Amino acid sequence: MTVAYPRKLSKNLGARQILSQVVRDREIHLITLNRYRYSEQRSCKDLTNLIEQLDGKSPELIKDLSRHISDEARHAMWLTDLLVDLGSSVGTPPGSSYIQEFERLLDAELHDAETDLDGFLISTLAAINVTEKRGCEYFSAHIYALKQAPQTDENIKIRETIERIFPEEAGHVRWGNRWLAKLADKSPEHRRKVETAKQRYSAIEQAAFESGMDITLGAELRRVSNLLDIANTMSVWERPQYLMERLPQTLLSPDLQLTRIDVAQRAWKRDPKAFMEKFVPMFLGGLNRNSVEQTKPKQTAKTTSA
Repeated sequence: MTVAYPRKLSKNLGARQILSQVVRDREIHLITLNRYRYSEQRSCKDLTNLIEQLDGKSPELIKDLSRHISDEARHAMWLTDLLVDLGSSVGTPPGSSYIQEFERLLDAELHDAETDLDGFLISTLAAINVTEKRGCEYFSAHIYALKQAPQTDENIKIRETIERIFPEEAGHVRWGNRWLAKLADKSPEHRRKVETAKQRYSAIEQAAFESGMDITLGAELRRVSNLLDIANTMSVWERPQYLMERLPQTLLSPDLQLTRIDVAQRAWKRDPKAFMEKFVPMFLGGLNRNSVEQTKPKQTAKTTSA
């Protein structure tokens, strides 16, 4: 089967490049860690909702999901302890929400656990799998960046915490791959559905990822382009409803405007001169690989998530 991997931001910014800048700025670094925490915490809620939707169907999967929840709760606990020890916030992270955007772009209405259990499982597991892959990519890049950074007590403590989490997150990706392969082996039709789901949720995840990173001029139109990429993975009769329901918010995007204001205020307060010399040209010129403000990683959903 096809293996779907997360794509870079704007086809040039990779996770290592982003995290190498993040670890240099303590404020952004702590916000990033809090987004990890929020994602792990939110994952427990989303996976619990999934178990309730299954309502006893597929006991084997419910058993696995219960263990998955246990892992995510432990990760949230470790990250919460870390942030509190560092004197950082454990409130809702600022800026655009990767999790909320991912959920907004989902096509959950296309499958129902009551009428199409296998279709529901395929779409749900594909969604979980692709977000877990993004999480693994960022944890791995974060560990690498911290190894290259000054070996302060704080950086070592952060790295050790992420290193405890990363192997279990990689295990979640392998678990998702096994379940999708098991469903695909049921029939040629199941295999086709799994391949389609992988393409669709990879497009959804990429759109959600970019929405939290790209706040520059023209971001609304790039979001519309990503929305069309998602719609193109659907049948012709499914596309109009999907687009009509999501296009208005994608174009108007109030969360994008609020994020722009929040980031601009933070940049101005920190360094008015740099705001005029770097932030304004970056905003007007589009994505810039040298910008630190735009490289704030968003939450790693697990809806997983983050």
